[in-house]
Amino acid sequence: MHPSSSDKPAAEKISFLLDGEIIEINDVDPTRTVLQYLREDLRRTGTKEGCAEGDCGACTVVVAELDHDGESVRVRAVNSCIQFLATLDGKELITVESLRGKDGSLHPVQKAMVDCHGSQCGFCTPGFVMSLLALYKNNASPTRLDVDDALAGNLCRCTGYRPIVDAALAMYDESSQRDASDDWLLGAKGTNTEKPLQEKISKLKSIRRTNNLAIKQAGRRLSSPRSVAELADLIQAKPDSTLLAGGTDVGLWVTKRHRELDEIIYLGNVAELRNISVSATHIEIGAAATLSDVMPVLVEHFPALQELFVRFASPPIRNAGTLGGNIANASPIGDSMPALLALDTVLVLREGQQQRELPLDEYYVGYQATALQPGEFLEKIRVPLPASSSGLQTYKVSKRFDQDISAICAAFCIGLDGDEIVTARVAYGGLAAIPKRAKQCEQMLLGKAFERATIDAAINVLDADFQPIDDMRASAEYRMQVCRNLLLRFYLESTGAETERVYGYNRA
Repeated sequence: MHPSSSDKPAAEKISFLLDGEIIEINDVDPTRTVLQYLREDLRRTGTKEGCAEGDCGACTVVVAELDHDGESVRVRAVNSCIQFLATLDGKELITVESLRGKDGSLHPVQKAMVDCHGSQCGFCTPGFVMSLLALYKNNASPTRLDVDDALAGNLCRCTGYRPIVDAALAMYDESSQRDASDDWLLGAKGTNTEKPLQEKISKLKSIRRTNNLAIKQAGRRLSSPRSVAELADLIQAKPDSTLLAGGTDVGLWVTKRHRELDEIIYLGNVAELRNISVSATHIEIGAAATLSDVMPVLVEHFPALQELFVRFASPPIRNAGTLGGNIANASPIGDSMPALLALDTVLVLREGQQQRELPLDEYYVGYQATALQPGEFLEKIRVPLPASSSGLQTYKVSKRFDQDISAICAAFCIGLDGDEIVTARVAYGGLAAIPKRAKQCEQMLLGKAFERATIDAAINVLDADFQPIDDMRASAEYRMQVCRNLLLRFYLESTGAETERVYGYNRA
């Protein structure tokens, strides 16, 4: 056993910043949410509970933490309704009440919402304000598309969104109207914020943990190892533990299914699992790297993933959720899997000190069932860099553009030598019990000319690759028809033949 997992004392309290003060809590339920703590313990009722599943955004707060370099601060919006309080250890929590100036003045984001009439009933307003604060801190000159994406996780039933968008575009003009000499929340647009920001960094450093956090209450336990070696030891000792990364799925097990989670291992403080690197041959992604960190790297090398990733949940979900969690949870409707399957992704699995590599298309063995062995966990994801002869395209079909689960998600990666198809990877999610490649369709494509007759033949064998599911999102018949249509659409768009009739109407 690695010595650090047994020799270092376990801490029984969590520490975080709130309004510039260090908060220490000794008796924490491992599954108590940040929202419960704010409303029930602190009586900070500005943060609302709407859906309790990370969809409506009424509970949005901002979390600040030291960036990878340890000398700067990263600020991101998250859903407090599905974030466990223990995951705040070593970070700063910012709520809508935190925005109040020392003289009682409004923050520029709040002032813009007032001036632009962005609030009516007010229930959703604090969540919008916090999402806008994260945008304010991270983007000094957002486009309308940036604003739309930043607000994709916040729902409002009153205003029609136009005045909220107006406020998002106007909030920068308000920054000069509040003295920000001691207020780092104003960011680059504020005045003289360097000193308070450095004080903030110093405080965050002072509560940064170097040992394993372990909290226990009512027979439940949460451990937060600091290294992958400690993590491996913990999982070997307790192989039935629930692995917690972003909480965007596990949080719902508690808030919606009311599950009792006796043993939780939090991955968010394992530095190795948050690393992302690019070699000459592949992109290597730690299993606990957030989607917000992973997506820009993947899009840089695979621009075709841009639209898929913009439609991949909302920023608060992407800020917390991880690519490794999306893979490991083995949901048939996870949007990342078809693209990763089409890119021939390989997983690095670990048990103790032993590693093994497994192609992603061998990982899923049944509905929410994987090839992981007891005591084994997903450590890294390796995505091969694109070959010059390969073209990737992805498609997501859902009832809404934003914040909706796919009825079908498809990815195609075709390599050509002249007109001949020399590599073919066709993958679908949401279609069957597991995300998978269409192996018989791929065989029909290989060695053939990239032409309509070849595509038609490949479409005709898709029935042999899948047994489509039938549920509230779509019927089996609909899914199968869309599955065929998307392969045809890929061909038509790749060859510039968009004038042909697709989905029953002319796309020209």
